[in-house]
Amino acid sequence: MATPEERLAELGLTLPELAAPVAAYVPTVRTGDHVYVAGQLPFVEGKLPTTGKVGADVDPETAEDLAALCALNGIAAVRAELGDLSRVTRVVKLVGFVASSPDFTGQPGVINGASQLIGKVFGDAGVHARSAVGAAALPLDSPVEVEMIVEAR
Repeated sequence: MATPEERLAELGLTLPELAAPVAAYVPTVRTGDHVYVAGQLPFVEGKLPTTGKVGADVDPETAEDLAALCALNGIAAVRAELGDLSRVTRVVKLVGFVASSPDFTGQPGVINGASQLIGKVFGDAGVHARSAVGAAALPLDSPVEVEMIVEAR
């Protein structure tokens, strides 16, 4: 069975450097068997590829891709905390926030980008509970933000 790192390679993905926090917090906190990952923005090399509200400035398909980038950054944070993604026994929960225009109601579809990537990387251990929440605005005018909780050995 392939490891999460091998699955990332099969997908043609490389984990980015750990994103620096944009305020007064740490990227992860481990307590017992759980790692709580702070909200991750879709940074690419330290910059947001696009900004604005989904349904107005950003189309849902682009936002779904951005949600996958958020998840990739979250996976990088987990690896920085654990040293090895094979230590993840379960992705417990994923919470996605979508900066939405007032009439946009497709938040679940946008956050599927993150959920699907988590599933591809962690296989059965990546099946998780989830929330997808619309927001008036997110930090740095990001269209999406994703946080997660994982269980690890």
